[in-house]
Amino acid sequence: MDIEFNKNEDHNKLLVSELKRRLKEVKLGGGEKRIAKHHAKGKMTARERVDYLLDNSQKAIEIGAFAGDGMYTEHGGCPSGGVVVKIGKISGKQCIVVANDATVKAGAWFPITAKKNLRAQEISIENRLPIIYLVDSAGVYLPMQDEIFPDKEHFGRVFRNNAIMSSMGITQISAVMGSCVAGGAYLPIMSDEALIVDKTGSIFLAGSYLVKAAIGESIDNETLGGATTHSEISGVTDYKSKDDKDALDTIKGLIDKIGDNDKAGYNRKDPVKPEKDPQDIYGILPKQRNEQYDMREIIARLVDNSEIQEYKEGYGQTIITAYARIDGWAVGIVANQRKIVKSAKKEMQFGGVIYSDSADKATRFIANCNQKKIPLVFLQDVTGFMVGSKSEHGGIIKDGAKMVNAVSNSVVPKFTVIIGNSYGAGNYAMCGKAYDPRLIFAWPSAELAVMGGTQAAKVLAQIETAALEKKGEKVDAEKEKKVFDEIKARYDRQTSAYYAAAHLWTDAVIDPLETRKWLSTGIEAANNAPIEKDFNLGVIQT
Repeated sequence: MDIEFNKNEDHNKLLVSELKRRLKEVKLGGGEKRIAKHHAKGKMTARERVDYLLDNSQKAIEIGAFAGDGMYTEHGGCPSGGVVVKIGKISGKQCIVVANDATVKAGAWFPITAKKNLRAQEISIENRLPIIYLVDSAGVYLPMQDEIFPDKEHFGRVFRNNAIMSSMGITQISAVMGSCVAGGAYLPIMSDEALIVDKTGSIFLAGSYLVKAAIGESIDNETLGGATTHSEISGVTDYKSKDDKDALDTIKGLIDKIGDNDKAGYNRKDPVKPEKDPQDIYGILPKQRNEQYDMREIIARLVDNSEIQEYKEGYGQTIITAYARIDGWAVGIVANQRKIVKSAKKEMQFGGVIYSDSADKATRFIANCNQKKIPLVFLQDVTGFMVGSKSEHGGIIKDGAKMVNAVSNSVVPKFTVIIGNSYGAGNYAMCGKAYDPRLIFAWPSAELAVMGGTQAAKVLAQIETAALEKKGEKVDAEKEKKVFDEIKARYDRQTSAYYAAAHLWTDAVIDPLETRKWLSTGIEAANNAPIEKDFNLGVIQT
């Protein structure tokens, strides 16, 4: 019996249990009472609509389930950002579905709602995926209009994207299944085809109360912008549906007729399950983020047949670079090795740290994968680049810059899995959110920050203690500890995987056992979009 393995296993299974609990809570949206009211109107919930539309909801992946988590508490919260986004198959064709959750503030748009909608469109654009909008929204959440309305990445960008996507030939279909008000009314009508559900769906630039106030006209909402009006009088919508299921069945039929995309041509063979049991991941991954482990043991439980073909195995050992297959797809893996290694020059190198030799190796490997049209998978557990006079004199900055350059200019699709630490410039070099991974997701064990919690808290506590002393306050050991503990607690909360997911710095927090499904889904999506740009590293320092 391996006691450390068992301790790790218990800890990580508890993290996954907490993940499932939090997901269950988030999926209730505005709560059971609001769901009951929604059903009483003869309407399906956003999640029910999406799952009915998909061929197999269990095989789909959800983007941004934790968006808005812990945010806007003074406004009553915004679970999942008030919108459900999933990638899955409809009538056998991979699509992305975006559904307003009307149980959350009547589907009104918070700032995070706009950010999540834009992320959904970004995924659609990058992968040329058809996108389905299930509209049921009261429009912009007015108390926060200044944070959602006027800027480049705010509400209006959605409609700009509608137009751009249409010009690119990306299929967009909208179903108006509830309210569709003001600026939001343009979204379905800027789609290729629009459906509206009789009696529950309505579209208008201004509702009956505003019409009365603005021009003195008295009219009810159904006559103003209901299904009959827009299907038979204005011609705004293309299909009139009797209820939610009828609308969703119509969408299934429309998707069923779409022609196939040109493919990128990424290499795929018949999938093979890992030879080593993926369940072992729970026991291999340490409880503490500063403990060592062998990343190869994690990789062996993610890749087909547990086989890798390692590139430059004996050089730059704090980064593992290897070819493998995941669910049949050929991939290039760039992973942080987390155990202390000894170089051929007899130098000890810390695990999770990027040195000049490992940065150089990773740069070469990324270039090779671009040359051979192989998607890249980054497995992050990185504390940053090596510091100190020896590294500085050895050119760590230029070697690190080479790696960042390669990641930035890579034209093959990139996917990032944050397993453990994701600190500082290490986050950037290992393809953090700023470097356009097609999907980026985290395990519950992940931590994202500019530096580790203890180090950061010590620095911040010293600054705060000095400020207190400057004001004439006496700071004894007990007071110093209290300051440190308060800062550490706040910092730890901000570095958690859920905090990152709430702000959409990642697309999801997932059970490690779901990793293969997420990567396979992402590569299949990426295969819909042929590479249109040549790989060019640009100017690099040698």
